[in-house]
Amino acid sequence: MKKILFIDRDGTIIREPQDEQIDAFEKLQFVPRAISSLSFLRQHTDYEFVMVSNQDGLGTPAFPEDTFWPVQNFILDTLKGEGVTFDDILIDPHFPEDNAPTRKPNVGLVRKYMENPDYDIANSYVIGDRDTDRLFAQNIGCGFLHINNEEAAASWQRATAVAYGGQRTAEIRRTTKETDILVRLDLDGNGHCDIQTGLGFFDHMLEQIGKHGMIDLTIRCQGDLHVDEHHTIEDTALALGECLLHALGDKRGIERYGYSLPMDDCLCSVCLDFGGRPWLVWDAAFHRERIGEMPTEMFLHFFKSLSDAAKMNLNIHAEGQNEHHKIEGIFKALARALKMAVRRDVYHYELPSTKGLL
Repeated sequence: MKKILFIDRDGTIIREPQDEQIDAFEKLQFVPRAISSLSFLRQHTDYEFVMVSNQDGLGTPAFPEDTFWPVQNFILDTLKGEGVTFDDILIDPHFPEDNAPTRKPNVGLVRKYMENPDYDIANSYVIGDRDTDRLFAQNIGCGFLHINNEEAAASWQRATAVAYGGQRTAEIRRTTKETDILVRLDLDGNGHCDIQTGLGFFDHMLEQIGKHGMIDLTIRCQGDLHVDEHHTIEDTALALGECLLHALGDKRGIERYGYSLPMDDCLCSVCLDFGGRPWLVWDAAFHRERIGEMPTEMFLHFFKSLSDAAKMNLNIHAEGQNEHHKIEGIFKALARALKMAVRRDVYHYELPSTKGLL
């Protein structure tokens, strides 16, 4: 079955000016990494390329067609020169208030693909920069790859890795007599977190992993907190580690290693290796019994369980005076190490090991 990349134009391939009309050449700027990313995907995948663009009022006196097509044709010629051609180009000229069925996020323009059994819509993607593009993907029933204009190059890099190497998502449900835990994550996310373990400080620490690691992370835990916090913290670490392991898949193209950072009075170092051999080196001492509802004796236990389940080597060192800053710095350093280590390079899509196995 054929797959499609539904690609937005303004804000995704080219910069969008404040007046939202690219009706003159002096307004034209390509988004960083857009051309090279599209060229790579065109050469190395079998996606069909379909440009889908809203052009408000195209053909009206406010936006004459003779100011649109010269720029549009220049864009297409430039992309063609880099090997990027489109199988279809779909442009809707309506204003938002027209409520046209063909204007994104409505799907009138692409219904012919949605209703054609030769297309694998579920494994296709919309690439775009707006929430309307996200909703467009949802209405189509395909994936969405977000281009963040503030970090366009990195966004295109992530989008290319997902389109080429597949999504790195996983979901683990771990149920025992002591805890019932759901962990869901996306290694190529945007740092969106939804975490509820019943322990406020623990939630705050887990959120650091998602936010600073650019990992979309959902954690739900119902634990025997009437006994104590031990099972909730340990089992969450085991489920999270297992989820990381599953999401990494065959580990092709990943950086594998990754990070240290300061936090006020503290210096925290977390170095890791997704080499398949769990090991923890822990060099951090805490002098308070608890921080929030979390016993400090469980910090080591959390990272040991995480290391075991994710099959990663963790080397953790922290020094400083403020106990809250110290453990938060460790979790943030872990997040940054994860972000670095799971980063994929599609241009060197090989297993980062001389053994041929991780």
